[in-house]
Amino acid sequence: MSIVIEQAVEARLVAAAPRMASIPATLGYDVRDPFAVRMSFPAPATLEGVDVCWTFARELLTSGMTETAGAGDVRVRPYGYDRTVLEFHAAEGTAIVHIRTGEIQRFLSDTTALVPVGEESLHVDLDGDLAELLRDAY
Repeated sequence: MSIVIEQAVEARLVAAAPRMASIPATLGYDVRDPFAVRMSFPAPATLEGVDVCWTFARELLTSGMTETAGAGDVRVRPYGYDRTVLEFHAAEGTAIVHIRTGEIQRFLSDTTALVPVGEESLHVDLDGDLAELLRDAY
């Protein structure tokens, strides 16, 4: 069984102009980091012209589909009956994207099949993580 899930999604970039451009994005999940999800944007879709990857809590993405969630760099909220808005705040500016809620639900369903909500801590290797942190401390 695979321990990594990657799902391409169609994101709609909300820009200052009235039109919304579609950009490619990928939602990712790795059992080795069971509390987190990633959203990646390829270089052509970013202002800096480099690949950008945001990592945030799976719980934030889940909560944000039904109510406004997040107070930091990543914020998620429902939009209409079939979209979810993700806001990414950085020193360079803010990116706001709309994604079909159904795509997010499918992705989260796949992650939950891999690691059920509430069982994330069973997939964390605290001893291994601590050993890696301390490896160069001597």
